[in-house]
Amino acid sequence: MPIRPGHSALRIGRHSEPGSIYLVTTCTWNRAPIFRDYEAARLACQVIHSPRTWLGSTCLAWVLMPDHWHGLVRIDDGDLAKAVAKMKSHVRRRLRDEGRVSPVWQRAFHDRAIRQDEDLRAVARYVVANPLRAGLVAAVGDYPYWHAVWL
Repeated sequence: MPIRPGHSALRIGRHSEPGSIYLVTTCTWNRAPIFRDYEAARLACQVIHSPRTWLGSTCLAWVLMPDHWHGLVRIDDGDLAKAVAKMKSHVRRRLRDEGRVSPVWQRAFHDRAIRQDEDLRAVARYVVANPLRAGLVAAVGDYPYWHAVWL
């Protein structure tokens, strides 16, 4: 039987560099649509939007979908894995304070470094347009769970 080390093996040899920007996606536990619930989404957005959540990094743009989160994260003087873990932990804690007992997030996340020649605002527009592409709204402005620093 082959050994399957899991998601942690994907991060072997990976490191985040200060000043680099990453497109990050993380999913809810078992892709449950936790954030279809207004209260859960509102609480999560308060945490995600708070600069205190992102010490050592900056979240430039993000969107909270019913079963996942996308964000553009710039590493200032920290580590991407720690920044994402901190955000997920803070959201989980906030939802637990409100009575949620089941897990919130999957352990892993996907990231892609943004190249210097990429148009960062175009990537941000792509991120916040996720609800539009998913058919959740007719216009980006109709979806309440997103933010971009360029507003």
